[in-house]
Amino acid sequence: MHRIAVLDDYQSAAAEFSDWSQLPEAAEVVEFHDSVADPEAVVARLQSFDVVVAMRERTRFSREVLERLPDLRLLVTTGMRNKSIDVAAATELGITVCGTASQAASTAELTWALILASLRHLPQEDAAMRAGAWQQTVGGDLEGATLGVIGLGRLGSRVARIGGAFGMDVVAWSQNLTDERAAEVGARRVERDELFATSDVVTIHLLLSKRTRGLIGADDLALMKHTAVLVNTSRGPIIDEAALIDVLRRGAIAGAGIDVYDEEPLPRSHPLRELRRAVLTPHLGYVTRGTYELFYREAVEDVAAFLRGEPIRVLG
Repeated sequence: MHRIAVLDDYQSAAAEFSDWSQLPEAAEVVEFHDSVADPEAVVARLQSFDVVVAMRERTRFSREVLERLPDLRLLVTTGMRNKSIDVAAATELGITVCGTASQAASTAELTWALILASLRHLPQEDAAMRAGAWQQTVGGDLEGATLGVIGLGRLGSRVARIGGAFGMDVVAWSQNLTDERAAEVGARRVERDELFATSDVVTIHLLLSKRTRGLIGADDLALMKHTAVLVNTSRGPIIDEAALIDVLRRGAIAGAGIDVYDEEPLPRSHPLRELRRAVLTPHLGYVTRGTYELFYREAVEDVAAFLRGEPIRVLG
Protein backbone atom coordinates (compact mmCIF):
# COMPACT_ATOMS: atom_id res chain seq x y z
CA MET A 1 0.00 0.00 0.00
CA HIS A 2 1.22 3.50 -0.84
CA ARG A 3 1.73 5.97 1.98
CA ILE A 4 0.98 9.60 1.13
CA ALA A 5 1.99 12.49 3.40
CA VAL A 6 0.12 15.79 3.08
CA LEU A 7 2.28 18.46 4.70
CA ASP A 8 1.64 21.74 6.48
CA ASP A 9 -2.14 21.43 6.58
CA TYR A 10 -2.41 24.23 9.13
CA GLN A 11 -6.18 24.60 8.94
CA SER A 12 -6.91 20.85 8.71
CA ALA A 13 -8.44 21.69 5.33
CA ALA A 14 -6.88 19.02 3.11
CA ALA A 15 -9.50 16.40 3.94
CA GLU A 16 -12.28 18.74 2.85
CA PHE A 17 -10.71 19.62 -0.48
CA SER A 18 -9.08 16.28 -1.45
CA ASP A 19 -10.84 13.26 -2.95
CA TRP A 20 -8.39 10.39 -2.72
CA SER A 21 -10.99 7.84 -3.83
CA GLN A 22 -9.98 8.43 -7.45
CA LEU A 23 -6.54 6.85 -6.91
CA PRO A 24 -6.07 3.67 -8.95
CA GLU A 25 -4.32 1.88 -6.08
CA ALA A 26 -4.87 1.59 -2.34
CA ALA A 27 -3.16 4.26 -0.27
CA GLU A 28 -2.92 5.50 3.28
CA VAL A 29 -3.11 9.30 3.48
CA VAL A 30 -1.64 11.05 6.52
CA GLU A 31 -2.20 14.78 6.99
CA PHE A 32 0.20 16.81 9.13
CA HIS A 33 -1.25 19.94 10.70
CA ASP A 34 2.00 21.56 11.79
CA SER A 35 5.28 22.51 10.14
CA VAL A 36 8.77 21.22 10.86
CA ALA A 37 11.83 23.06 9.56
CA ASP A 38 14.76 21.12 10.98
CA PRO A 39 16.07 18.69 8.33
CA GLU A 40 16.38 15.90 10.89
CA ALA A 41 12.73 16.33 11.82
CA VAL A 42 11.66 16.38 8.17
CA VAL A 43 13.54 13.14 7.46
CA ALA A 44 12.20 11.46 10.58
CA ARG A 45 8.64 12.41 9.69
CA LEU A 46 8.75 11.30 6.06
CA GLN A 47 11.00 8.22 5.97
CA SER A 48 8.11 5.78 5.55
CA PHE A 49 6.27 7.68 2.77
CA ASP A 50 6.64 7.13 -0.97
CA VAL A 51 4.47 10.14 -1.93
CA VAL A 52 4.58 13.63 -0.39
CA VAL A 53 2.22 16.52 -1.12
CA ALA A 54 3.89 19.79 -0.10
CA MET A 55 2.08 23.11 0.33
CA ARG A 56 3.90 25.89 -1.51
CA GLU A 57 7.21 26.83 0.14
CA ARG A 58 6.57 25.75 3.71
CA THR A 59 8.87 22.70 3.95
CA ARG A 60 12.37 22.70 2.47
CA PHE A 61 13.49 19.70 0.41
CA SER A 62 17.22 20.13 -0.08
CA ARG A 63 19.47 17.56 -1.74
CA GLU A 64 20.58 16.40 1.71
CA VAL A 65 16.99 15.78 2.81
CA LEU A 66 15.99 14.06 -0.43
CA GLU A 67 19.02 11.76 -0.27
CA ARG A 68 17.80 10.53 3.11
CA LEU A 69 14.31 9.64 1.86
CA PRO A 70 15.03 6.47 -0.13
CA ASP A 71 11.36 5.43 -0.33
CA LEU A 72 10.19 8.74 -1.80
CA ARG A 73 9.09 8.41 -5.42
CA LEU A 74 6.75 11.36 -5.98
CA LEU A 75 6.86 14.89 -4.58
CA VAL A 76 3.89 17.11 -5.45
CA THR A 77 3.97 20.83 -4.80
CA THR A 78 1.01 23.16 -4.98
CA GLY A 79 1.80 25.71 -7.68
CA MET A 80 4.24 25.25 -10.54
CA ARG A 81 7.18 26.86 -8.72
CA ASN A 82 8.64 25.99 -5.35
CA LYS A 83 12.00 27.46 -4.37
CA SER A 84 12.12 25.12 -1.38
CA ILE A 85 12.50 22.02 -3.54
CA ASP A 86 15.81 21.09 -5.20
CA VAL A 87 14.14 19.81 -8.35
CA ALA A 88 17.44 18.96 -10.05
CA ALA A 89 18.53 16.82 -7.10
CA ALA A 90 15.14 15.11 -7.00
CA THR A 91 15.39 14.24 -10.68
CA GLU A 92 18.88 12.80 -10.21
CA LEU A 93 17.59 10.67 -7.34
CA GLY A 94 14.70 9.31 -9.39
CA ILE A 95 12.04 11.34 -7.58
CA THR A 96 9.34 12.78 -9.83
CA VAL A 97 8.29 16.33 -8.93
CA CYS A 98 4.88 17.56 -10.09
CA GLY A 99 2.99 20.80 -9.59
CA THR A 100 -0.51 22.22 -9.81
CA ALA A 101 -2.10 25.29 -11.30
CA SER A 102 -2.59 28.39 -9.16
CA GLN A 103 -4.58 31.59 -9.40
CA ALA A 104 -3.61 35.24 -9.11
CA ALA A 105 -6.91 36.71 -7.93
CA SER A 106 -6.70 35.65 -4.28
CA THR A 107 -3.34 37.32 -3.60
CA ALA A 108 -4.36 40.47 -5.47
CA GLU A 109 -7.51 40.63 -3.36
CA LEU A 110 -5.55 40.26 -0.12
CA THR A 111 -3.21 43.02 -1.29
CA TRP A 112 -6.15 45.40 -1.40
CA ALA A 113 -7.40 44.17 1.97
CA LEU A 114 -4.02 45.08 3.45
CA ILE A 115 -3.93 48.43 1.66
CA LEU A 116 -7.34 49.40 2.98
CA ALA A 117 -6.68 48.03 6.47
CA SER A 118 -3.44 50.01 6.66
CA LEU A 119 -4.78 53.28 5.26
CA ARG A 120 -7.99 53.23 7.29
CA HIS A 121 -6.39 51.82 10.47
CA LEU A 122 -8.92 49.00 10.66
CA PRO A 123 -7.12 46.84 13.26
CA GLN A 124 -6.73 49.81 15.62
CA GLU A 125 -10.31 50.95 15.19
CA ASP A 126 -11.65 47.41 15.66
CA ALA A 127 -9.66 47.02 18.88
CA ALA A 128 -10.77 50.44 20.11
CA MET A 129 -14.44 49.68 19.41
CA ARG A 130 -14.22 46.46 21.38
CA ALA A 131 -12.68 48.41 24.25
CA GLY A 132 -15.57 50.89 24.25
CA ALA A 133 -13.91 53.76 22.36
CA TRP A 134 -15.04 55.67 19.25
CA GLN A 135 -13.11 57.20 16.30
CA GLN A 136 -9.46 57.04 17.28
CA THR A 137 -7.71 57.60 13.93
CA VAL A 138 -7.88 59.61 10.69
CA GLY A 139 -7.61 57.46 7.57
CA GLY A 140 -6.09 58.05 4.18
CA ASP A 141 -7.79 58.29 0.79
CA LEU A 142 -7.40 56.21 -2.36
CA GLU A 143 -9.04 58.46 -4.95
CA GLY A 144 -6.48 60.91 -6.22
CA ALA A 145 -3.61 59.17 -4.43
CA THR A 146 -0.64 57.54 -6.14
CA LEU A 147 -0.26 53.77 -6.22
CA GLY A 148 3.29 52.53 -6.83
CA VAL A 149 3.42 48.95 -8.13
CA ILE A 150 6.78 47.18 -8.11
CA GLY A 151 6.49 44.36 -10.63
CA LEU A 152 3.79 44.18 -13.31
CA GLY A 153 3.38 40.46 -13.80
CA ARG A 154 0.02 38.74 -13.50
CA LEU A 155 -0.39 39.80 -9.86
CA GLY A 156 0.95 43.33 -10.16
CA SER A 157 -1.18 43.93 -13.24
CA ARG A 158 -4.35 42.95 -11.37
CA VAL A 159 -3.47 45.24 -8.49
CA ALA A 160 -2.68 48.10 -10.88
CA ARG A 161 -6.02 47.81 -12.66
CA ILE A 162 -7.91 47.84 -9.37
CA GLY A 163 -5.98 50.93 -8.35
CA GLY A 164 -7.22 52.63 -11.50
CA ALA A 165 -10.79 51.66 -10.62
CA PHE A 166 -10.34 53.44 -7.27
CA GLY A 167 -9.34 56.58 -9.16
CA MET A 168 -5.66 56.35 -8.25
CA ASP A 169 -2.72 57.52 -10.32
CA VAL A 170 -0.87 54.25 -10.94
CA VAL A 171 2.87 54.23 -11.46
CA ALA A 172 5.10 51.18 -11.81
CA TRP A 173 8.69 50.05 -11.88
CA SER A 174 10.64 46.87 -12.38
CA GLN A 175 14.04 46.24 -13.86
CA ASN A 176 12.79 45.33 -17.34
CA LEU A 177 9.49 47.20 -17.46
CA THR A 178 8.71 49.16 -20.63
CA ASP A 179 6.45 52.15 -21.13
CA GLU A 180 4.25 50.07 -23.40
CA ARG A 181 3.78 47.25 -20.88
CA ALA A 182 2.90 49.70 -18.12
CA ALA A 183 0.37 51.46 -20.34
CA GLU A 184 -1.39 48.14 -21.05
CA VAL A 185 -2.62 48.03 -17.44
CA GLY A 186 -3.25 51.75 -17.04
CA ALA A 187 0.05 52.58 -15.35
CA ARG A 188 2.96 54.90 -16.07
CA ARG A 189 6.50 53.57 -15.92
CA VAL A 190 8.69 55.68 -13.63
CA GLU A 191 12.16 55.32 -12.22
CA ARG A 192 12.55 53.50 -8.93
CA ASP A 193 13.42 56.55 -6.84
CA GLU A 194 10.44 58.47 -8.20
CA LEU A 195 8.08 55.62 -7.35
CA PHE A 196 9.18 55.51 -3.72
CA ALA A 197 9.23 59.31 -3.36
CA THR A 198 5.82 60.03 -4.89
CA SER A 199 3.63 57.03 -4.01
CA ASP A 200 1.06 57.04 -1.25
CA VAL A 201 0.93 53.25 -1.40
CA VAL A 202 3.85 51.06 -2.50
CA THR A 203 3.00 47.42 -3.22
CA ILE A 204 5.44 44.67 -4.17
CA HIS A 205 4.75 41.95 -6.74
CA LEU A 206 8.06 40.33 -7.67
CA LEU A 207 9.36 36.78 -7.65
CA LEU A 208 12.07 36.06 -5.12
CA SER A 209 15.41 35.44 -6.84
CA LYS A 210 19.07 36.30 -6.42
CA ARG A 211 18.31 39.56 -8.21
CA THR A 212 15.39 40.56 -5.99
CA ARG A 213 16.56 39.29 -2.58
CA GLY A 214 17.14 42.40 -0.48
CA LEU A 215 16.16 44.58 -3.43
CA ILE A 216 14.29 47.11 -1.30
CA GLY A 217 16.49 48.55 1.39
CA ALA A 218 16.87 51.47 3.77
CA ASP A 219 17.64 53.96 0.99
CA ASP A 220 14.37 53.15 -0.78
CA LEU A 221 12.31 53.32 2.39
CA ALA A 222 13.92 56.65 3.30
CA LEU A 223 12.44 58.16 0.13
CA MET A 224 8.84 57.35 1.11
CA LYS A 225 6.41 59.96 2.37
CA HIS A 226 5.75 59.83 6.10
CA THR A 227 2.06 59.39 5.22
CA ALA A 228 2.68 56.45 2.85
CA VAL A 229 2.19 52.73 3.44
CA LEU A 230 4.13 49.74 2.12
CA VAL A 231 2.47 46.42 1.30
CA ASN A 232 4.21 43.11 0.64
CA THR A 233 2.31 39.99 -0.43
CA SER A 234 5.18 38.58 -2.52
CA ARG A 235 8.10 37.25 -0.47
CA GLY A 236 9.58 38.58 2.77
CA PRO A 237 13.27 38.62 1.78
CA ILE A 238 12.63 41.08 -1.08
CA ILE A 239 12.61 43.80 1.61
CA ASP A 240 15.42 44.40 4.08
CA GLU A 241 13.42 43.38 7.15
CA ALA A 242 15.60 45.26 9.62
CA ALA A 243 15.22 48.46 7.60
CA LEU A 244 11.46 48.04 7.46
CA ILE A 245 11.24 47.50 11.22
CA ASP A 246 13.34 50.63 11.74
CA VAL A 247 11.12 52.97 9.67
CA LEU A 248 7.99 51.59 11.32
CA ARG A 249 9.42 52.05 14.81
CA ARG A 250 10.44 55.62 14.03
CA GLY A 251 7.15 56.46 12.36
CA ALA A 252 9.02 57.42 9.21
CA ILE A 253 6.17 55.89 7.17
CA ALA A 254 2.53 55.63 8.15
CA GLY A 255 2.34 51.87 8.11
CA ALA A 256 2.81 48.56 6.37
CA GLY A 257 0.65 45.61 5.38
CA ILE A 258 2.71 42.44 5.50
CA ASP A 259 1.73 38.91 4.55
CA VAL A 260 5.19 37.36 4.00
CA TYR A 261 8.29 37.13 6.17
CA ASP A 262 11.95 36.13 6.16
CA GLU A 263 11.08 33.25 8.49
CA GLU A 264 7.73 31.50 8.36
CA PRO A 265 5.84 30.84 10.55
CA LEU A 266 6.83 34.15 12.11
CA PRO A 267 8.46 33.53 15.50
CA ARG A 268 6.37 34.52 18.52
CA SER A 269 9.06 36.94 19.71
CA HIS A 270 9.54 38.66 16.35
CA PRO A 271 9.66 42.48 16.66
CA LEU A 272 7.10 42.95 13.89
CA ARG A 273 4.45 41.54 16.21
CA GLU A 274 4.94 44.51 18.52
CA LEU A 275 4.57 47.27 15.91
CA ARG A 276 1.09 48.79 15.81
CA ARG A 277 1.88 50.47 12.49
CA ALA A 278 2.10 47.03 10.85
CA VAL A 279 -0.97 45.07 9.75
CA LEU A 280 0.15 41.45 9.80
CA THR A 281 -1.38 38.39 8.15
CA PRO A 282 0.13 34.86 8.20
CA HIS A 283 0.89 34.33 4.48
CA LEU A 284 -2.78 34.24 3.52
CA GLY A 285 -2.39 35.43 -0.07
CA TYR A 286 -3.29 32.07 -1.57
CA VAL A 287 -5.33 30.72 1.35
CA THR A 288 -8.87 30.76 -0.05
CA ARG A 289 -11.44 28.09 -0.78
CA GLY A 290 -11.06 28.53 -4.53
CA THR A 291 -7.28 28.18 -4.40
CA TYR A 292 -7.36 25.19 -2.07
CA GLU A 293 -9.94 23.45 -4.23
CA LEU A 294 -7.60 23.90 -7.21
CA PHE A 295 -4.44 22.90 -5.31
CA TYR A 296 -5.78 19.74 -3.74
CA ARG A 297 -7.83 18.59 -6.71
CA GLU A 298 -4.82 18.78 -9.01
CA ALA A 299 -2.51 17.29 -6.36
CA VAL A 300 -4.75 14.21 -6.26
CA GLU A 301 -4.75 14.15 -10.07
CA ASP A 302 -0.95 14.27 -10.04
CA VAL A 303 -0.71 11.33 -7.66
CA ALA A 304 -3.28 9.30 -9.60
CA ALA A 305 -1.51 9.92 -12.90
CA PHE A 306 1.84 8.94 -11.40
CA LEU A 307 0.45 5.68 -10.02
CA ARG A 308 -0.91 4.91 -13.49
CA GLY A 309 2.58 5.43 -14.89
CA GLU A 310 1.60 8.60 -16.74
CA PRO A 311 2.84 11.53 -14.63
CA ILE A 312 1.46 14.98 -15.44
CA ARG A 313 2.56 18.54 -14.72
CA VAL A 314 6.13 17.36 -14.17
CA LEU A 315 8.62 20.04 -13.08
CA GLY A 316 12.26 20.20 -14.07
